[in-house]
Amino acid sequence: MRAALTTLALVAVAAAAANGAAAADPGPDPRRSGYEFMTPQVQSMQRDDAANPAMLAVQDGAALWERAAGASNKSCANCHGAAATSMRGVAARYPAFDAAARRPFDLRQRIDACRVNHQQAAPFATEGVEQLAIESFVALQSRGLAVAPPGDMRLRPAVERGARLFNQRIGQLDFSCAQCHEDHAGQRLAGSTIPQAHPTGYPLYRLEWQGMGSLQRRLRSCMTGVRAEPFAYGAPELVELELYLARRAAGMAMDAPAVRP
Repeated sequence: MRAALTTLALVAVAAAAANGAAAADPGPDPRRSGYEFMTPQVQSMQRDDAANPAMLAVQDGAALWERAAGASNKSCANCHGAAATSMRGVAARYPAFDAAARRPFDLRQRIDACRVNHQQAAPFATEGVEQLAIESFVALQSRGLAVAPPGDMRLRPAVERGARLFNQRIGQLDFSCAQCHEDHAGQRLAGSTIPQAHPTGYPLYRLEWQGMGSLQRRLRSCMTGVRAEPFAYGAPELVELELYLARRAAGMAMDAPAVRP
């Protein structure tokens, strides 16, 4: 009798463990990067560095990395050394909290701060060729790594504001980011497939633009598309939205600099 009870107890423990393991298994990740929504032709263009037009910006960024600038007459390399090691994983961790500014900085703002404070040079023109080039070069060093937004508690209020903005109806069309990129992801709009809005590939080359662009350019474009007044480049609201999108994409693979339709 005792042996039978022991056997039953072991079976119950094993069943509970199996049920617990099943409950802990979330199943396949439903998130898909923008790359997965593209045509095979555009995917092929992105995969081949010789065909990916964004790599021209990367080459320019590599030259800027080595070029001395400002009153300090220092280059990025003078401080950071080889980007392949010092910048590995950096882009995957932005936006991040800047202690001096007491607010979140995206990667562009971090580069500008380094340029002003350490090189004693003027920041690059917003959305300019040089700014996108150096950001693309830095982002490339994180290609294939997981998006890893920092768990800094000082970012929590900004993440919450970004989440509210993502779900807030705006503009004359009274539409939110979530309605497009969650409720209607995978459907068609004006001949294009609506992606899930995971920011894994920025800065990227957009065929529609025939050039490079930042995530903020894409966000502002979306705001214009729903007939809302877009926030200015660098506005706290855009950085907070970037921060929320990074949290939403945590663990997904970086594929910058990407190509999109």
